[in-house]
Amino acid sequence: MNIADSFRDPALCKGLLARLHEELDRPLRFMEVCGTHTVAIFQSGLRPLLPEGITHLSGPGCPVCVTHESEVAAFLDLAGREGIILATFGDLMRVPGPKGRNLKLAQAEGARVEIVYSPVDALQLAAKNPGDTVVFLGVGFETTAPTVAGTVMMAKAQGLRNFKVLCFHKLVPPALRVLLDDPECAIDSFLLPGHVSTVLGLEPYQFVAGKYGTPGVITGFDPVDILESLLIMVEQRKSGDYRIVNQYRRAVADSGNARAREVMFGVFETADALWRGVGRIPESGLVFREDYASFDALQALGVTVQEAPPTPGCKCGEVLKGKMQPVDCPLFGKGCTPAKPVGPCMVSTEGSCAAYYKYSV
Repeated sequence: MNIADSFRDPALCKGLLARLHEELDRPLRFMEVCGTHTVAIFQSGLRPLLPEGITHLSGPGCPVCVTHESEVAAFLDLAGREGIILATFGDLMRVPGPKGRNLKLAQAEGARVEIVYSPVDALQLAAKNPGDTVVFLGVGFETTAPTVAGTVMMAKAQGLRNFKVLCFHKLVPPALRVLLDDPECAIDSFLLPGHVSTVLGLEPYQFVAGKYGTPGVITGFDPVDILESLLIMVEQRKSGDYRIVNQYRRAVADSGNARAREVMFGVFETADALWRGVGRIPESGLVFREDYASFDALQALGVTVQEAPPTPGCKCGEVLKGKMQPVDCPLFGKGCTPAKPVGPCMVSTEGSCAAYYKYSV
């Protein structure tokens, strides 16, 4: 057995499950902050094996799902302009904005929208099209923001002035604070995001345990990771010793990645940001620092973000806050399906509604 297989070892999983059933002495509502954890729990088949007292909730950790209607409107505003090429990751193409419009529809109507696999691809696109302006759509959390910031630094070093970024990056810890301040969320513990934590480390989450008395476990995406993390949560609940634990040590250093944070905060600084279904969260977004303002699509291209109203009937906000399970949404599987999504949670491969639909739970 190689190291990777050991994190999917059936015998080890069986033992952890037995201990989980034995140790759980009260109901536990835990939130998997990261959408990849949501999908991993379904794919591994763990969900029906967990004790009945465990309720798992989806969180605001899918970058596409938390992209606000107003931000999609800004994408669409740029998509129709002469001399503009939008460069984006593919999962943003079908995210609905105001009146259900999306980038895929704009592309069909003639807008120049290119799917790229990294911001560096967008930079190369700008180099090949000197007569146009290439705008990379910057969404995502601490995981992707350093790469985008590094690409902006490359553009500056190369003198590529026709490369811009529409920066709607978001930060995870401020969103957790909002959830903990809302008594209706009633979260007992957090399964903290593995990818984001490779950059952040443990320190930015300490308030979760210190101020709110809520356990948090940074974990990976294999069954052993998830089961061991649930066991840690249950044990902390029993002992009252609430801490942030790094279960994912093979990927996450306790101190995170200082160089990635240096690059990210060298180009960007924090600001208030809009989150789909949640609203404006203080200091939860990133905007350009003055030294890099010439790469800011908002300023350079005169884009104004007008706060758009929520999509009628869409309950993605309630799902992202753990107040509603996807299957409890009146539109789930009826008016909202992966083929005709009303909200982003049904679009993204990390979206909880899409995961519930795909695995027919």
